[in-house]
Amino acid sequence: MKVLIVLTSHDQLGDTGKKTGFWLEEFASPYYHLIDAGVQVTLASPSGGQPPLDPKSHEPDFQTDDTRRFDVDQAAQNKLANTAKLSKMNVEDFDAVFYPGGHGPLWDLHNDNDSIALIEGFIAAGKPVATVCHAPAVLLKAKDQNGDALVKGKNVTGFSNSEEAAVELTDIVPYLVEDQLAAMGGVYQKVEDWNSLAVVDGLIITGQNPGSSAAVAEALVKALN
Repeated sequence: MKVLIVLTSHDQLGDTGKKTGFWLEEFASPYYHLIDAGVQVTLASPSGGQPPLDPKSHEPDFQTDDTRRFDVDQAAQNKLANTAKLSKMNVEDFDAVFYPGGHGPLWDLHNDNDSIALIEGFIAAGKPVATVCHAPAVLLKAKDQNGDALVKGKNVTGFSNSEEAAVELTDIVPYLVEDQLAAMGGVYQKVEDWNSLAVVDGLIITGQNPGSSAAVAEALVKALN
């Protein structure tokens, strides 16, 4: 089994002058769930090379067993430092694709033509597409084979408006994930802020927040099996 993990290359949090990128737990938890299940993982990003890590996600309050494992895993760190270029990735080489969140994808992967084409290709080929937290933004511009929004009529989740308000970034982000999923016809679901929720609807797997990363990874492994 082979899974592609696609990370953001965007590191600016709007015009705040602060850094953003991918959220460590949302990468580390699925990465280890997949490799521990015997899955071969390839990492890619729009620019290739080292994707930007949201520095906040590395603070002590946000550490988990998986992030601590990553911190001492030189092989995984080397792999992350050398992500492939997203434009060189092909659907036929993988069994599924996974997108970690962090605020970065709201800016770059949301609009990335290579990413949109890949997502549409995976779905057309009957292969799962999994995203967590802010990463469901990558689904917003993808279409199904009828030309409808990919999320239209689908049960989906993603970082909620109330969670964005809690981190005080509602006025900084370019749009709200919950609102946009609903605007594209998605049937948005959520649980209490910061609780785990993974939603599976056919080939689309979405998670609400960082704490949903493990549940999304487990759903993806189940889908692969």
